[in-house]
Amino acid sequence: MTLLNKQTIEQTTTLKQKIMSGALAGVLMTSLGVAAPMMALTQSATAAPADNLTAATRLNKLLTNTKSMTANFSQTTKGASSGTFSGSMSVQRPNNFRWETKSPSQQLIIANGSSMWVYDKDLEQATKQNVDSQVGNTPALLLSGDPSKIDQSFKITQPYDNKNYYVLYPKSDSASFKSLSMSFSGGKPVMMVLNDTLGQTTTIKFSGIKLNPSISSSKFKFTPPKGVDIINQ
Repeated sequence: MTLLNKQTIEQTTTLKQKIMSGALAGVLMTSLGVAAPMMALTQSATAAPADNLTAATRLNKLLTNTKSMTANFSQTTKGASSGTFSGSMSVQRPNNFRWETKSPSQQLIIANGSSMWVYDKDLEQATKQNVDSQVGNTPALLLSGDPSKIDQSFKITQPYDNKNYYVLYPKSDSASFKSLSMSFSGGKPVMMVLNDTLGQTTTIKFSGIKLNPSISSSKFKFTPPKGVDIINQ
């Protein structure tokens, strides 16, 4: 099967936006108590921005220290496709990512470096995609890819030198988002705010964060259930 119906296309687009989104990702509350990016801007009106090289170095260090992570997430999108989702996620370098939406519907995204599965239980469909060409521009994979290569795909800024808050702008014209904000607290990525090319804003907040836990490799493997319609892209 090579063609997706309209409902499937819309659902797949929504799932891509959830990944992390990545980011990767905010990407990213005891940790939820951290100020949102807009609040940080208001509170730090007199602070100077860091230069781009300093911002990139600091973000690289923070992400390098995140070798693996598990957390619960709450995601809210405002715009043409508004909605709130919640679930759990796991990431482990290099390039392993699991994003499981549990409410209001059940959906699973698993990426392992070479491929990404998007499984929609309600539609009984599993879509397999090659992610080699997308890794650099996928927010969700910021937390699972190579931190030293992030500045190859993004312009990295730190609007206020005294805040662990970063705004990334994709260098590629084909990226599905305009900017990605990442907030950290105690060295942990706790919130991401994604502004996409459709004019929507998606805020992802992480709670119950565990930094650098041991995660079984089985978490990043997916076998389509029997009877599920498999779509290769």
